Amino acid sequence: MNSEAKSNDLFYMDLTAWAMLLLLALVWGGSFFFAEIALRALSPLSITLHRVVWAVPVLWLVVRFKGYPLPRDPRIWGAYLVMGVLNNAIPFSLIFWGQTHISSGLASILNATTAMIGAVVAGIVLRDEPLTQNKVVGALAALFGVAVIVGPSALFEFSLVDLAQLAVLGATMSYAFAGVWARLALSGQPALVNALGMLVGSSILMVPIVISADGVPELNFPGETWAAVLGLSLMSTAFAYALYFAILARAGAANLLLVTLLIPPVAITLGHIFLGEVINANAWFGFFVIVLGFAITDGRLFRIRK
Repeated sequence: MNSEAKSNDLFYMDLTAWAMLLLLALVWGGSFFFAEIALRALSPLSITLHRVVWAVPVLWLVVRFKGYPLPRDPRIWGAYLVMGVLNNAIPFSLIFWGQTHISSGLASILNATTAMIGAVVAGIVLRDEPLTQNKVVGALAALFGVAVIVGPSALFEFSLVDLAQLAVLGATMSYAFAGVWARLALSGQPALVNALGMLVGSSILMVPIVISADGVPELNFPGETWAAVLGLSLMSTAFAYALYFAILARAGAANLLLVTLLIPPVAITLGHIFLGEVINANAWFGFFVIVLGFAITDGRLFRIRK
């Protein structure tokens, strides 16, 4: 087995890689919990602004420490602006708004469809990412899982809860197109620089949007809100991006996608312990079907069986 194959094989992940993966699931799963706390005092748009803007100086220090030069080509910064829209501004805002009507755990379960939707979008748009049977079947399984979660009542009586669930699914679509855009426009840049660039782009975009919608941002909110905002920004964004790319280098892209399935249990546990949230049986069954869709898309279970 060559080195590339090993880096994407579960059996070749060392304990350090597993620990890093679990830590990433903890900080990204925690983002749904932090959002619930922040929503007690702030609007979804304001939380999005705080999440991206406070992460910029931290990630800039990491980039400087690594010795990466910042690009000077205006076209690259234009690509960062688009990336910031697709990977930060739109999905963060949609998820945070969705959490005003559904629980953090349910939002994390719906967000788990990102990998399957992303695989299909990439297969349609990118020539070097063929749309295989596994990807199509996996995506259909994930959509069935979503249908189970939403329930048949949505066909007859559409509510804000249903709209909130669709908003989170819209966020996963935005993430999918962000991945394609990164491959097309930013593949020649260091990954951490790309992360910094899109945070700068989304910060620039969100400032006028928040001022227009909510007025000039205020900073005199409660201590628990500050703790949630800084948790979202410093832990679930700046630190998470740095950890994400470290795992990518150590364990490979395929293994890194496993974090998608580890995030919901973290979010559900935090929501249950600290917020008193309860996930119903339909949501758990839907999550199981989404996990099955991931296994089909990923394909490694079939290789292990062979």
